[in-house]
Amino acid sequence: MKVIYFLLAVFLTTFSYAQEIQVQGNVKDNDGLNLPGVNIIVKNTNKGEVTDFDGNYSIGNISRGDILVFSYLGFASKEITVGNNTTINVILEEDSESLEQVVVIGYGTQTKKEITGAVSIVSSETIEKLNVVQVEQALQGQVAGVNITSQSGAPGSNATISIRGVSTNGDNRPLILVDGNVIEDLSVLNPNDIESINVLKDATAGIYGVRAANGVILITTKTGRRNQELKFEFDSYAGFQETTRKIPVLNATEYGLIINESFTAGGGSPQFSNISLLGEGTDWQDEVFKTAAISSVNLNASGGTKKSTYSGGLSYLTQDGIVGRGKAGFDRLTARLNYGFQITENLKLTTTGIFTRTNRKTLPENALGSVLFNALNMAPTLSVYDQNGDFTIAEGLGNEVINPLAQIENTFNDSQVNKIAATIGLQYKFLNDFTAETRFQANYADVDEITFAPEVFYGSGKVFNIDRNRVTETDNYFRDYTWDNFLKYETVIKEDHDIKVLLGMSVFQTTGLFNELTGFEIPGNSFDNASIANAVDIADRYVNGGDEFDARLLSYFSRLQYSYKGKYLLSAVIRRDGSTKFGPKNKFGYFPSASVGWVVSDEAFLTENSWLNFLKLRGSYGIIGNDRIEDYRFVSLLNGQGRYVINGEVVDGKAIGALSNPEIKWELQKTLDIGFDAKFWENKFDITFDYFVRRTEDLLLQTPVAGILGVQAPGSAVPFVNAGTIENKGYEFAIAFNDNFSEDFEFNASFNMTVLKNEVIEVSGENSFVEAGNFGVGTSLPPSRMEAGKPIGYFYGLQTDGIFQNQAEVDAHATQVNAAPGDLRYVDINNDGLIDSEDRVDIGDPIPDVTMGLNIGFRFKNLDFSSYTFASIGNDMIRNYERNQNLVNRRNASLGRWTGEGTTNDFPRVTTSANSNGLFSDFYVEDASYVRIQNVQLGYTINDKFMDVMGIDKFRIYASVNNLYTFTEYQGYDPSASSGDPIGGGIDQGFYPVPRTYLVGVNLKF
Repeated sequence: MKVIYFLLAVFLTTFSYAQEIQVQGNVKDNDGLNLPGVNIIVKNTNKGEVTDFDGNYSIGNISRGDILVFSYLGFASKEITVGNNTTINVILEEDSESLEQVVVIGYGTQTKKEITGAVSIVSSETIEKLNVVQVEQALQGQVAGVNITSQSGAPGSNATISIRGVSTNGDNRPLILVDGNVIEDLSVLNPNDIESINVLKDATAGIYGVRAANGVILITTKTGRRNQELKFEFDSYAGFQETTRKIPVLNATEYGLIINESFTAGGGSPQFSNISLLGEGTDWQDEVFKTAAISSVNLNASGGTKKSTYSGGLSYLTQDGIVGRGKAGFDRLTARLNYGFQITENLKLTTTGIFTRTNRKTLPENALGSVLFNALNMAPTLSVYDQNGDFTIAEGLGNEVINPLAQIENTFNDSQVNKIAATIGLQYKFLNDFTAETRFQANYADVDEITFAPEVFYGSGKVFNIDRNRVTETDNYFRDYTWDNFLKYETVIKEDHDIKVLLGMSVFQTTGLFNELTGFEIPGNSFDNASIANAVDIADRYVNGGDEFDARLLSYFSRLQYSYKGKYLLSAVIRRDGSTKFGPKNKFGYFPSASVGWVVSDEAFLTENSWLNFLKLRGSYGIIGNDRIEDYRFVSLLNGQGRYVINGEVVDGKAIGALSNPEIKWELQKTLDIGFDAKFWENKFDITFDYFVRRTEDLLLQTPVAGILGVQAPGSAVPFVNAGTIENKGYEFAIAFNDNFSEDFEFNASFNMTVLKNEVIEVSGENSFVEAGNFGVGTSLPPSRMEAGKPIGYFYGLQTDGIFQNQAEVDAHATQVNAAPGDLRYVDINNDGLIDSEDRVDIGDPIPDVTMGLNIGFRFKNLDFSSYTFASIGNDMIRNYERNQNLVNRRNASLGRWTGEGTTNDFPRVTTSANSNGLFSDFYVEDASYVRIQNVQLGYTINDKFMDVMGIDKFRIYASVNNLYTFTEYQGYDPSASSGDPIGGGIDQGFYPVPRTYLVGVNLKF
């Protein structure tokens, strides 16, 4: 009888659990606010619903014992087992660091727990607090392994992004995708539109193929949620900018003393008879630098219905330059729209669109004769204007130094860029486990520029004098298209085996058309008349061709992802890429990669511990191809410039252009990454560590060839060859702490560090090295090199050994041209008794050894504070903003010059006589390490009943300072600046400094 009762009980229990029931309830956040658009899925099925406007839901046809998974972006997911209670109310905790947070990866998503690659995330909250003008600035100091260098602090200027070092002598830019669309230029994007930034740093980026060799940055813009009422976000700030520093130079009195001493030492006569009358003179940097305004207004709207989601944004930024007095500035108008529609239960449409219009005015920067170069070298004894009210002529200061205010007045460089980025995609789910998706993405840009050079006289023999005015108009068009098609299979077998398979193909085409005409003799010598239509003579830059390009990629790819019990993880990728950059024999390449992970904390021996919440070990290895070179370099083209004599007359025509190499093939990047992710003590501490080795082989280089081949002819160039190997290796470490000590007080802090060693393993070719860069005026020896055993772009010059103190030291030393007491003493490296170019050695490295970021923030009741700091250690920079002429101004370091035996061993004498102090040596190389307080912000959020009555969800006001202070021993304007060139990128010719910016702003949500 007992057996019968037992079997009956089992039957009744089984029957009750097998009954299909309906569950309903409400979902709120931890503040008690209803959450619309929360996804509720029956675990291991496709059955689900979303909450309505009031956070309510109802889901039927489920059984007791089923597990409901509640998920919402920015909140920790929650799993609840259905029991006897058919009403289940849920509170979701806000947690951007949750292991269940969904992260965008290649052609799909994963939870943080499942990720087996090196992926870093920057949230919209971080971007909001930084108030960045450009998206790149949001990555500096936030992501380990990512280094941002400013090419200029001028409005609208670009920044250089490098992920885990410089891996090639060519294009080192990472692949950037916005909502899946390839974006080459981040200036099209308003930072306030961003929901999140994910950075793929290891071989798992290989799913994107050839364009992912330098890493991938995935940007997701804000979108609406289903069943969400219309919500608005309004953000605005305004403020002013100023230079962070001025380079100390001589005032007029100091200048007069130094100039007199210099001429006297050179056997000449003093230039100033009464020094006491000179006074302070003109501070040319004060004349050039001015306080500049900046402001931004941004409005976002988002919402959704039962079947659709929508989000749109409109923003306007205007920024004046701290150099230029209205001749330099930038404004950007951005409009964005995202829309998704659930056409049927299985068919979904997604669309995105971004329109950007920018206007920019520029001045000459970071070059010989730039505005700041002239401000530093202009004599302080000269005034801005002469007695007639005209700009002062800079006589006697060499051929390149001119009055910078006159230069600004006569510079007219205006450009307008219109860009459209759009995507459309369809996703179809069928047979429960299959999803087919197609996406079409397009980018269009037209770039219109006008440059006017009026007739102007800056002084006798000046290279910038213009005898015949001219106007140059360019009208360039760029288009690219990407069509992706892929099929996904996702299934869970017996609750333990999670399998995801991806099969896909991608087609990419990018084209461009260039137009550039230069017209001469504009009427009235005025910018108002500056037009090709008004020119007397017109020249076409592209008369010999080269005015268009067309490059294409065809790719096939597959990925397998496998998880056993959520703790043993595998991902494997194979991709076949074909590129028009290579000839028929080498057009296609196969690039595999794989990664594994082990969630150790899910093992039985760790589940009962009280201090370790999560521990995952992971590793990856893969090969990615790179084709970022000029088009059609495997074949000879008739796009060079030829000059022929026909019937006794000289006729311009075409000739063979750049030398070809039909054997060039894929540059290969092999990447190894081993790391772990861990959380401790109730998830308050978060630690990530990675060790990586990235080796680039078959480097695509342009190595020197014999001049007899004609590479110096107009339109010609050195051929590309596969001739080098570069290795970057190091480690990344990041630790974060986040805790709510009470209802009123929250505190967070994070620190990240990257240690990197860059080394050129091999360079093959005629000289076994590649040179680039320029130093001084008239020198023919480039200061930067790529050579085996050294970091790429290291500085190659003479090594100093103090200063000659007397004639006996000069006589005892190796022969040094024009050497005299007080001159720099160079080391005779090869001991041949002669100082020459053969004595050059490694004297500096522009690549930092260590970069670090420290971020601290807290909230006390309604008050919040945040600060962000970045450090770069071990990078050097060449000081090249001094013109070696007799009458130019000098740094005030010259006040500590050598004036006699024993006076100094650091700074050479001043003289007009011939000497070798101007040769490139370590005297001009400085340690450019720095620590920068990038942002400090203090905010206050107003929460009261009045706001609720007004329907305002959030009202926050704040004040912030960007680029607050930089701690450095570097004497130039900005130690963080670089041209971005792998070889020659660390040469400072008067970099435009990144300004310090003071802002006040408001964040409003309603």
